Amino acid sequence: MSEEKVMIGMSGGVDSSVSAYLLQQSGYEVAGVTLRLCENSEESNTEDAKSVCRKLGIPHYSYDLTKEFNEYVINNFTSQYITGKTPNPCIVCNKYIKFGEMIKIAERCGYGKIATGHYARIKEDNGRYLLLRANDSSKDQSYVLYMLTQQQLSKVLLPLGEYCKNEIRDIAVSSGFVNANRPDSQDICFVPDGDYASFIEHNTEYKSCGGDYVDIDGNILGKHNGIIHYTIGQRKGLGIALGKPQFVVSKNSDTNRVVLADEEFLFSKEVKVKDVNFIPFDALKSEMRVTAKLRYRHKDQPAVIIPLNENEVKIIFDQPQRAASPGQAAVFYDGDTVIGGGTII
Repeated sequence: MSEEKVMIGMSGGVDSSVSAYLLQQSGYEVAGVTLRLCENSEESNTEDAKSVCRKLGIPHYSYDLTKEFNEYVINNFTSQYITGKTPNPCIVCNKYIKFGEMIKIAERCGYGKIATGHYARIKEDNGRYLLLRANDSSKDQSYVLYMLTQQQLSKVLLPLGEYCKNEIRDIAVSSGFVNANRPDSQDICFVPDGDYASFIEHNTEYKSCGGDYVDIDGNILGKHNGIIHYTIGQRKGLGIALGKPQFVVSKNSDTNRVVLADEEFLFSKEVKVKDVNFIPFDALKSEMRVTAKLRYRHKDQPAVIIPLNENEVKIIFDQPQRAASPGQAAVFYDGDTVIGGGTII
């Protein structure tokens, strides 16, 4: 198996297409692979990927991973959402599919490394692989890659980490790629319309039922349509008038209650995180000064992380942060270096 042979995941989008081009220009022997993940996957995605591969003169493979995607990603998403959590399916997909199954596929085909079109950087430092933010901060995707292991990082190339998005578009145009002006995808791939509640009800046996809105003292305020219709921090679309703005501050699937309160109750200084993965080291031995972010679009904020056990840490922010949502990921940084992350409890 040659380390100079790289299999790149190609979704049909511009980022993965230019990644293939950049790898080829760097002297790698490149092949593209398109993974079919959802039943509603568009054939045009595969055709665009094949078109780019033909233009570059490289092989293209297709694999159907709908079974694995359903098992690892969709089942996790629906079960977590039903219990009142706010999962991030892209993180789960990266862990098990794009950097799990794809490495296995590449190895079976004789490719020593894989690549993707994510905007982030990997560098080796004294035998340890580090994950860093992308140079283009507006496109940085290191947040959704915090779970990568040393074994995975050692086999991954991220060609776009040094580039800005406009440079990638320019390369695609000058290379004559069919997808050069294709817009970026914004939605979860298996819920393109963003209606998570309908997706869950159509794809599981779960049927949403109404329950009580309550205040923080447990007093009943009115009726809601089912907890899967609401997210932490939500203000609009609650269907209840209380004379002042109220926000969803928590959900309880056991009691089927949604707690509403003033916005101040959304803020917290301390957040606990489980299933932690660290990148520069195997385990956190003592408290560490970091910056941490609680959502993909959240700007990371100064904090301290404290180990609770080998699986959990506590984040103490310098300033209270808004809407820490159980099920979402918290990711820790030291400058541009990703220290690690985990799932908010």
